[in-house]
Formats: sequence, structure tokens, C-alpha cells
Amino acid sequence: MRIGLLAMSGIRVVDEELLRLGLTLPGFVERGETIASLPSLGLLTLAALTPSEHEVEYLEVPDPRSLDELPDGFDLVAISSYSAQILEAYDLADRYREAGVLVVMGGPHVTALPEEAAEHCDAVVVGEGEPCWSRVLSDCARHRPEGIYDARPHDYDLAEAPVPAFELLDISHYNRLTVQASRGCPHRCEFCASSVLLTDRYKQKPVDNVAREIDRILEIWDRPFIEFADDNALVNRAYWKELLARLSTKRLRWFAETDLSVARDSELLDLMRESGCAQVLIGLESPVEDGLPGLELISDWKRKRFPEYREAIQEIQSHGITVNGCFVIGLDGQTPEIFDQVFEFVRDSGLYEVQITILTPFPGTPLYDRLLDEGRILEPRAWDRCTLFDLNYRPQNMSPKELADGFKQLSVRLYSEEFTQWRRNRFKEALPEGLRQKGRVS
Repeated sequence: MRIGLLAMSGIRVVDEELLRLGLTLPGFVERGETIASLPSLGLLTLAALTPSEHEVEYLEVPDPRSLDELPDGFDLVAISSYSAQILEAYDLADRYREAGVLVVMGGPHVTALPEEAAEHCDAVVVGEGEPCWSRVLSDCARHRPEGIYDARPHDYDLAEAPVPAFELLDISHYNRLTVQASRGCPHRCEFCASSVLLTDRYKQKPVDNVAREIDRILEIWDRPFIEFADDNALVNRAYWKELLARLSTKRLRWFAETDLSVARDSELLDLMRESGCAQVLIGLESPVEDGLPGLELISDWKRKRFPEYREAIQEIQSHGITVNGCFVIGLDGQTPEIFDQVFEFVRDSGLYEVQITILTPFPGTPLYDRLLDEGRILEPRAWDRCTLFDLNYRPQNMSPKELADGFKQLSVRLYSEEFTQWRRNRFKEALPEGLRQKGRVS
């Protein structure tokens, strides 16, 4: 078979006023555009698992609505999409099926709503794709797809994961590539719609496997920038110290999402800096304790760590590693004061970078189920509003209009050119002299 692996790419924002604002504010969509430009690691992994008798092509589809003609010549296409793009993905799938092409879909959204996805494709992969891919291909080659393939009972071992097929990419189109060292997260945040929807346990890929993937990237890219596609990297201290010691001999820079606990380990922070860590993204969620209770469903971890926020930021950044602090606006418990509270925290804490999003009820999350039960979802199944920037629920302590307007005003304040440059200059000025001389600045 000739197989097309189609990744839905590009940033999505429904609110046109917010989108226009973002295009004029330094930093507002910077992280969003970075995420949108990343290749689909899931599809590249499936490509590596595809037997050589099949021909595989990887394609990015920024906006299928603009395609007068579909990329053709395929017997089978596999489509990867976020919730915000899923309606476009369904339209693309429908068009391929009308043309007689078999369609497979997978990922967190279709895992949450497999029956919905099954209306638009021939095969739906529920959970992790690797355990099912061989059977999906075999069935499709015989033109007998079974509909829904549930991988969750298989408990896939990441030691079996192949090196993703990075060679399918035109490397000139990317400013970073992704590597996954773990899947799942030891925390369980109510709103999280990441790989915790694909697997119910936290698991780590062997160090040798991760090093092999990075070596493969180095074969095709001289000075790469790696984004670790982990929901919460660096929490397994012994594992990461072993991995980073090996990475310190390579010429690369990297980024990861993690939690505040890294600030407690100076040895780890030194290894992070020496191995090329440019920035860590940390979900602080709220600059005040209001909104944090109950947010993390296992042990209220983030609320308990709240007193450490400022000191942890300073400790990480003192090692020459910038912190991108993420805040969720509209959490239960937050009031209209949250907009000033976020700005003041960013100003006073020394954060190099900041990311703000609106609380988003993604399908399959405990948050969506709770808000639906409470009658607070404004438009059930309006998946195109799952952008992290569009509002689709009724906040607890303010009106939807207050939240939407306040979010836009906060964006203007946070991402103005003047305030953005002031944050970055302050970070450089606060660096220890030795690091400043070495130029270890993101």
C-alpha cells in the first residue's frame, strides 16, 4: 500500500479580535506557533513501524479547507489532529473516503470520542498507536478494517518504541524536533488532555533508546534544537541525570515541560545547563492560591507547592535556564482580580517568559465531564473552540464577557514589546557573572 501520514498543523483561534491582537504582540502566539510547527511524533513513529513492503509519505496540512485538490496516490491515510482541528480533520477524512481511500484516525480526541470519529473513518485507534498499527495495516491491506482498535489493554512498553522516521522530514522546514522520553504524568490535573488520555500510567523510555533517537537527529541536523515531548519531564531524577550526562557531550539545545520540583536539585540543574537546556515550561496555573485547590486530582500537589513558586523560579533561572511560566485564566476560585494578579506576579517574580491560556474543557477530561454535569459548557461539542484561547464555559466568579475581555487586556499588557524586552533584560542582568560571560542565555 501507499500510505499518507497527514498531520494537521497551524495555530487555531476562533476569536478574531484575539487573533488580530496576537499577530501584533511579541510573544503572544510565539509558543503556539512553535507547537503548531512541530512535526507529528506519533505519525513519524508509526512510519518507523511500517513494514518495508509499504511506501510511506509524511505531509503537513495547515488548512485542509484551502485544498482544492487532495494530496493523492494513497491507498490509506492516517490523520493526526488536536481537538481544535478535529472538525477540519473529519472533513478531510470524508473527502478521502469519498475518493475511495481508507482512513485511519487516532490521538487523544478520538480516544475520548471513538464513536464520533468512526463516523468519518474506516479505523479508529483508541489509546497508544504502536500496539495496533501492525494489525490496522494488515486489515486495511485486505480491505477489511475492523472499525475501532482499542490499544489500552496492551500496556505498551516504551522499550519497544522504534526510532521515529525523522528521515521523512525536510529538516529546513523546522526549528526544532521532538523526542519523547516518557509518556503520561505522575500528576493528574483536572484539565489535562495530553498523553494521560492515551495511557493510565507514567512510563519511561530507556535512556539508550532516547540517546539513539537524538543521535539519529544529529545525523540529519548539525546543531539541533530538541523539544522533549513529555507531559512532565525531569521528575525521575536518576534517569535524567544519566541521560543528561550523555547529552552534555553533544552539540544541541533543548526545551522541556516539567514541574517546580527541579528547583530542589542543584546537581540536576547544573546538568541541564551543561547539556544545553535553554528553557523549561512550568504549569504554575495560578499566581494566587485561589484556583489551585482541587486542580490536581491525586494529591493537590500544585497547591502544596504554591509557597515555593517565586524561590523556585529564581533558583532555576540562576542556572542560566529560562522559565516559561504558564497560567490558566478562569479557574474556579479566581475572580476578576486575576488579571492584575497575573501581571503583578510576572513582574515581581523575575519570569523570563509567560504563557496565558483560558481554561479549556477538552473532551475526555474530568474538567469537561464536571462542567457538563454542572450545565456550564456553553456549546457542547464545539471542538473548534478547544484552542486554549477561546472561551466555551461559564466561569464561576465572573461573566464570560468579563473573562474574555480581561484575557485580551492582559495579553496586551503582558506581551507588549516594552514589557517583553524588560523581562528578558532583567533575566540577563540577574545572571551570575560567570554565566553572563559565557553567554548562557536562552
